[in-house]
Parts: sequence; C-alpha cells; structure tokens
Amino acid sequence: MKNRLARIIKPYNNRALMLAVDHGYFLGPTEKLETPRNVIAPLLKYCDSLMLTRGIQRTSVPTNTNVPMVLRVSGGTSIIGEDLSQENITVSIQDAINLNASALAMSIFVGSKYEYQTISNLGKLVNEAHQYGMPVLAVTAVGKDLGKDARYLSLACRIAAEQGAHIVKTYYCNDFEKVVQSCPVPIIVAGGKKIPEQDALQLTHNAISGGAVGVDMGRNIWQSEHPIAMIRAVRSIVHGNSNVEQAYDMYKQQSDKHAKKDTPDSKDSANHKSQEQKK
Repeated sequence: MKNRLARIIKPYNNRALMLAVDHGYFLGPTEKLETPRNVIAPLLKYCDSLMLTRGIQRTSVPTNTNVPMVLRVSGGTSIIGEDLSQENITVSIQDAINLNASALAMSIFVGSKYEYQTISNLGKLVNEAHQYGMPVLAVTAVGKDLGKDARYLSLACRIAAEQGAHIVKTYYCNDFEKVVQSCPVPIIVAGGKKIPEQDALQLTHNAISGGAVGVDMGRNIWQSEHPIAMIRAVRSIVHGNSNVEQAYDMYKQQSDKHAKKDTPDSKDSANHKSQEQKK
C-alpha cells in the first residue's frame, strides 16, 4: 500500500502531478482526446501518474512505461444519460491487478439522487482493495445543482476519507484551506474545464499553496495549443515551486520553441542544411 502511494505522491516533497485522460468513460471522444495514443505518448514522461480507464490503458499506453496507473473503476452512465450520478463499480480487483494498477479511482456524488449508491460502493471498494494493498482515490464529483464552496467540498471530502479513501480528488474553491484541514488524507485538485493557460497555472499555484499535494489535470493540458509546454509549466509549480509568472514565462518560451520547429521555414532550412552536409 505504502509503495503504491509513494509512486503517486512523491515522498521527497509530498507532491503529485497526475495527468487525467479518463474523460471518455462518460464523454466519449472528447475534443483533442479523439486519439488517446497520440495525446498520451508525448506527455507521459512529464507526469507522476496517469488517471485512465482500462480500455485506454490496454489500447493507448506503451507497455514499457514505468509511470503508475490510477485506474478508474466506476461508470455506467453517459453525458446523454438520465443522471450522471448513477454510477457503479465496473472493474474487478483482479482485472486492476492484471493491469498493474497503482491505485483505483471512483466518483462519489454527495447530495445527488444516487448519493447512497456511490458512497456505499466506495466503502465496498475500499474493503476489497485493502485485501490486496491497493489504494483508493475518491473523486468528489459535483452535479449541476451542487456547488463548489468550501462547506460542500469539506463535507464531500470528509465523507470520502471516513469511508476509507486514501486520496481525495476535489475542486479548488474559496477558503480551500478549510477543506484541506478537515480532510485527514491527501487532496489532489481537479483541473476542470479548459481555461486560459495562465489561469490554469494560477489554479495550480493556488491549490498547492492551499494545502493540496498536487493536481490532476487533463483538458487544461492536452487541450492547450502546446500540451508539452503546458505540462512542463504545471510541473514547475508542483515540483519546482515556481510562481505563476515564472511558470507562464516557461510556457511561452517552450511554446515558441515548438512553434519554430513546426514552421515551414525552419523545416526548409533544416532540409537545406542536411543536403549541404551530404554534398
């Protein structure tokens, strides 16, 4: 258990950068994640762990990677379904072990129509996972009618921890410190919907400053115009203690480098240089 947790939350600084690519389990082919293999491969070396579904792990992740997998094991409804909170456990512990998962992830919907079902499932998952030394990450999902204030998120995070979750993934909010203080297990902040790069870096900095051990970002990385530059900038805050200005400067510098590599002029110049060298 401790070994698996140490792969996700790095013991040397108690920080974690998780890359989320599990959106398809209810959203389908999300914009810029239509071909997961092409998104995941270039970003793998910059994240501490990857949050994904078993289907994407089997089809789209290089088998020789040593990046730990946080496997989503809940699902059952889609974005066009009646109620997203009607989730169930869809993956067995045996299959998770076959996939060499480092942790299992599932959502709970506190205050929703199916609150009882999801919280009960979390307890059952913790019971079973504990027999194999497998950590469980609980995602405090929110519905359209549920807020993201400190009072609600403190309630949801505490309930997840009380049921035995080893890590809780939640949202950032005003008075976020109160959420962290009332939750006895590490908190990772969700990146949420795509926002401007500088705002996403500010979110990362606020989360770390507020007591979170890290972030689990997806759309704010792979929907960025320059995903590699973005994940490196996020990493500089999580693991390098950069401030927002420093991280955003890094993003712009890395973006410029990639842009120059991709311009026709630079390619023509490189081809011309290669031909000259052959001569």
